Amino acid sequence: MTEQLDTIQSAALAALLTVHDEAALRAWYATHLAKKSPLMTALGDLGKLPKEQRVEIGKRGNEVKRALEAAYAEQEQAIEAQALARTLQENAVDVTLPGRRPRPGNLHISTKTLRHIYQVFGEMGFQVYEAPDVETDELNFGLLNIPPYHPARDMWDTFWLDNGALLRTHTSPGQIRAMREMYPNPVRVILPGKCYRYEQITARSDHQFYQIEGLVVGHGITLADLKGTMFHAARRLYGADRVVRFRGSYFPFTEPSVEVDMNCILCNGVGCRVCKYTGWLEIAGSGMVHPVVLRNGGYDPDEWSGFAFGMGLERPLMLKYVIDDIRYFYGNDLRFLRQF
Repeated sequence: MTEQLDTIQSAALAALLTVHDEAALRAWYATHLAKKSPLMTALGDLGKLPKEQRVEIGKRGNEVKRALEAAYAEQEQAIEAQALARTLQENAVDVTLPGRRPRPGNLHISTKTLRHIYQVFGEMGFQVYEAPDVETDELNFGLLNIPPYHPARDMWDTFWLDNGALLRTHTSPGQIRAMREMYPNPVRVILPGKCYRYEQITARSDHQFYQIEGLVVGHGITLADLKGTMFHAARRLYGADRVVRFRGSYFPFTEPSVEVDMNCILCNGVGCRVCKYTGWLEIAGSGMVHPVVLRNGGYDPDEWSGFAFGMGLERPLMLKYVIDDIRYFYGNDLRFLRQF
C-alpha cells in the first residue's frame, strides 16, 4: 500500500509539470485530488486494512495529499503570475507617448441661457432676486389676488406638501417677498427659478421647469415702460430683427394683462409648423401689477405703480435650437448636453 501511494504521488507530480494553464490545472485537480481520484480512493480503503497497518498507511496517505495540495497551490500561483505578465505585456503603456487631454465639462444650456438673461436685464438696471421653491398658500395664491374660491386656481395643478405648504406653481410669489423686503424703495428685479406643476410629462411639458419673473415698482410706471422693456429684451435675447406685438390677456395679479409675442425665429414671421402657421411665438405673459398685489406688498397703489412679466426658459430654447423634447433638459444625456 505504501508503494502504491508513492506511485500515485510520483505520477501526479510528473503530470503537474505539464500543466501550464488554468483549464489544465482544473483537470489535474479533478484527476489527482478529487473525490474519485486514486489517492482519495486509497484513503477510503483504509478501513479494509489490518488494524496494525492503518496508522502507518493513513499517515503516509495524508503526507501524499498535503504534498500534492502544496504542489497544486504553487503551480496555481505560477500560472496566475504568467497570466498577469502576459496581460501587462499586451497592455503595456508607452510612457513616452503624450497624455490624453481630459475633455473639459461645460455649463448646462439652461445655466448659460439664465446667465445671458441676467446680463440683458442687468444692463437695464434689474437685480436678481431669488425666492424659495417651497411656498405657503398665502404667498403663492392669496396675496396674488387668487383667494381660495377664485376659479383662476384651476390654471395651476399644484404639488401640496403634508404640512400644508406647496411647491410654487410660478415665480410670482417672489413679487410679494421682494416688495416687502425693499419697501419703501423702488423695485426692479428679476426672479428666476424652478416652478412645479402636477402635469403629465410629455415631449412638450414637464412637471418642473424654469421661469423668469420680472417686477418693476416705482412712481409713474406705465404700460409704455413695460412695452419698452419687453421690446429691448426680445431683441437682445433673440436678435435685433425681432418684431414684437402685444395681445390682451388675463392674469389675476395684473390689470391690464397682456401676452407678448414675437415673429417666429424659424420662419421669420412667414408661417411654419413651429408657429402653427401664424408667424408668431408667445414669449411672455405680462401686465401692470394689480392694485391688490401692490397693497399686499406694502405699496400704496394710489402713489405707486408697477409692471410684471413672466417668461419660460425651456420652450424658447426648444424653438431656438429646434429641440423636439423638453425631457432632454433633465435627462443628463451627454450626447445632448455637449451640443451646447
